[in-house]
Amino acid sequence: MRGWVVLIWAALATIVLIIVGIFGTLLVSGRIELFPTPAPTIAPPPVVEPVVDTTYDVVILNATPEDGLATQMKDVVVSAGWPVDNVSASEAGSQDFPATTVYYLLPEDEAAAAGLAGVIGGAEVAQSDFYQPVTPESRQLTVVIGLDRTAAGASPDPSS
Repeated sequence: MRGWVVLIWAALATIVLIIVGIFGTLLVSGRIELFPTPAPTIAPPPVVEPVVDTTYDVVILNATPEDGLATQMKDVVVSAGWPVDNVSASEAGSQDFPATTVYYLLPEDEAAAAGLAGVIGGAEVAQSDFYQPVTPESRQLTVVIGLDRTAAGASPDPSS
């Protein structure tokens, strides 16, 4: 009977050593971690509800080689309820702006910028202090018309 007890203990010890060896190898090779670091959770950005606020001044800049887009965009904005005196249209300093974008200055202006983007048929919305109002107390949104609104749709050069 003693022989069976020794054999069982030897078999049990062998199994334990094999399991410890496999676990140790996995641990050393980095395939498992005893105390894994939790993955950081990323909070989704807050969703801004678009608001059409016609009290803002709107500056429309045509940054494409196609003439008349700023005037057409002005007509769309005025027909949406903005006073004619609060909307100005002109040419931009460049003609290769890729995507139509509505720029706003302060974080609290983002909802109005999103509303204006919806009025003009969709556009990107971005915060920038580059397009500042003439008077600091006025609130202004700036629409830069990009190549996505041209007749070609993407590029003024047909070869590109």
